Amino acid sequence: MSTTQERTAEQDLPYDVFSRACPSRGTLEHVTGRWGALTLGALHEGSLRFNELRRRVDGVSEKMLAQTLHALERDGLVHREAQPTNPPRVDYELTPLGREVAERLKALIQCLEGRMDEVLASRERYDAQRVPTP
Repeated sequence: MSTTQERTAEQDLPYDVFSRACPSRGTLEHVTGRWGALTLGALHEGSLRFNELRRRVDGVSEKMLAQTLHALERDGLVHREAQPTNPPRVDYELTPLGREVAERLKALIQCLEGRMDEVLASRERYDAQRVPTP
């Protein structure tokens, strides 16, 4: 696809995340927020129960994980399946859309993890330049 065709295709999109009223902005916030991105990344590895997911996403509270899962389920990214067992068993897994989004997030995560030495060196240089003088 040529650059002109790409621009035309982008202009034809009915949604614009940069517009305040666009519903895609809320979904972007659910996906790219700290807990959303980590939850999608964890579920990319496979189906997990709530407590397994909570352990995998170290640091998330039960409340925040529940809110995150509800938002991602509402957006069609996560599927929740309750098993009729005693005690009840609930599994979470990605939908096809969720898998596509998670794959893109995983690429970003892998890029960042692979370049952390550069990031940490940059932080060190930045902080050294910002040391207040007495």
